Amino acid sequence: MQSYNVVLSTDEATVVAEYSPEKQNRKQYQSEAELEDALIKQLQAQGYEYLELHTPQEMIDNLRICMQELNGYTFTDSEWDRFFKTVIANRGDGIKEKTEKIQKDYIQAFKTDDGTTRNIKLIEKQNIHKNKLQVIHQYATTGNFDNRYDVSILINGLPLVHIELKRRGVPIKQAFNQIDRYQRD
Repeated sequence: MQSYNVVLSTDEATVVAEYSPEKQNRKQYQSEAELEDALIKQLQAQGYEYLELHTPQEMIDNLRICMQELNGYTFTDSEWDRFFKTVIANRGDGIKEKTEKIQKDYIQAFKTDDGTTRNIKLIEKQNIHKNKLQVIHQYATTGNFDNRYDVSILINGLPLVHIELKRRGVPIKQAFNQIDRYQRD
């Protein structure tokens, strides 16, 4: 007899899950690279697009494409430069302000080159399936330290989730310390 785990139950519907673990005979632990590959494959199976982005400019170019697709609007170069510097990468914004922008102020009023005002969405909250989900790995930045993020999840080109993977035997505190350092840098 098959058994199912009840994930959610309401008067209208019941959602169940079935999980059959794959039998594996491993003689050693997965490396961090193997963990990354397995996570990326899992995310791709769930509809995430895998991208190879290695430079800040590639990240910005991808963000522009995603913002244009989401909003059905093509930025001129001067509009994009202004939007990016004032809304996305505003040097005056800290983590709190950036979080608030995504959570509460996700529709930004933006004055175009011709003087009209357009509403530009950062995230589509009414129809979440319109958001573009992407995954990248080993994205490196330079600053006070050279930082390299194991896996990052982009929503509409915005890097919203950074995942620091550690192989078995490495203290998980090491991952927390690394993410904390990345945030400071």
